Amino acid sequence: MNIILFEAFPEDGLIPASDDRAAHILNILHLKHGDSFRMGIINISEGDAVITGVSDEGVRITYEPKSKPVLYPVTLLCAQVRPICMKRILREAVSLGVERIILTGSDTGEKSYLSSNLYKTGEYKEYLLDGAMQSAHAGIPEVLFSEHANMAVRLVREACRPDSDLIMLDNVVGATALSTAAVGSSAVLAIGPERGWSDRERKLFQESGFRPMLLGSRVLRTETACSAGVAVLLSRMGLL
Repeated sequence: MNIILFEAFPEDGLIPASDDRAAHILNILHLKHGDSFRMGIINISEGDAVITGVSDEGVRITYEPKSKPVLYPVTLLCAQVRPICMKRILREAVSLGVERIILTGSDTGEKSYLSSNLYKTGEYKEYLLDGAMQSAHAGIPEVLFSEHANMAVRLVREACRPDSDLIMLDNVVGATALSTAAVGSSAVLAIGPERGWSDRERKLFQESGFRPMLLGSRVLRTETACSAGVAVLLSRMGLL
């Protein structure tokens, strides 16, 4: 953990001994009374915590917020892939700082992915948290779910900034390299499943204003394309 995150400041400033975060502070970071660590309240603040006491009850702290979390004005629209791969996509997308993730079913993707226990049980939130803690920041993006590309396009219209640049990564109709593209102050990046977008989806995205672009001539796994695509996009936006 590069930052220890909470949804709200612990009651009475006590992190209970039964809390994994208390164990991490004492057994992994080897901190003691008077030591400090980086702490954040999810999507509210980031700052420093100071240990004021350690007992059988747990770790007692004070907290001084110093800044607000900042997420980049990028939405990652990603087609569903195998849950084991999606866990990595979620973690890395959050660590890169995107402000929104839209997960969608696709014509060529496996339909059962939509009903995976990863989403049913809320397990996916653990990977969002992991990504935020890796990044040492307290910002966690909203996650929206879509059954198919048509619904995903509607979500883009409803949830994203109206002036966002719309980009579809595709090695079939993509003509412009993302690494050379002019990109505005906000963007939506659509990345397909392992078998790629269907011809119907490509037409839908293009008719909806998405520009087809490339990450190069190589065919990448979806999880690789997500990390590489977001990083290149943020670079083109002057944010990395």
